[in-house]
Amino acid sequence: MRRSTKIVATLGPASSDKLTLERMIAAGVDVVRFNFSHGTADDHLARARLVREAASACGREVAIMADLQGPKIRVGKFAGGKVNLVPGARIVLDANCELGSSERVGLDYKDLPRDVKPGDVLLLNDGLIVLDVERVSGPEIHTVVRIGGGGGSAQLPVGQYQFMNYTMVTQNVAGWDFARAAPASIGGAP
Repeated sequence: MRRSTKIVATLGPASSDKLTLERMIAAGVDVVRFNFSHGTADDHLARARLVREAASACGREVAIMADLQGPKIRVGKFAGGKVNLVPGARIVLDANCELGSSERVGLDYKDLPRDVKPGDVLLLNDGLIVLDVERVSGPEIHTVVRIGGGGGSAQLPVGQYQFMNYTMVTQNVAGWDFARAAPASIGGAP
């Protein structure tokens, strides 16, 4: 009986040896996912070779999915060392701001105001804090806090939080290098 559902398994330290991979593939894994937020390109290439060897040993075709890390843009420093973000608060991301406050903060990526538009969503701290872009004016991105941190507000210490804009198109150089160098055939030798 042919099945149309695919089983995707994310590989990590506990599932990156050949015997474990063979067991997973024999149990039905169709796609293995590499998380490029962790590890090096060399780690992922070695893991890809193991996947190919295990798939070949099992007589199966297994795809490799590279989950590339999204763009991360650091905010500037705050005058008081940190600010609290609460839902409904307004904060301006300003490419020209040197020292931030609870109303305004600088950016390390000065072109971000050209890359976003009203309605875009900006995420802080890997998505735990959500900002909605209301308008863009020159070097300024005017936002409203949709979701603050734990308990409704977030303290942002200097330099620890990053903005991610999922609408931006970026290249993760290490990920693309991996994709070009990884064994391209499915299930067998490259």
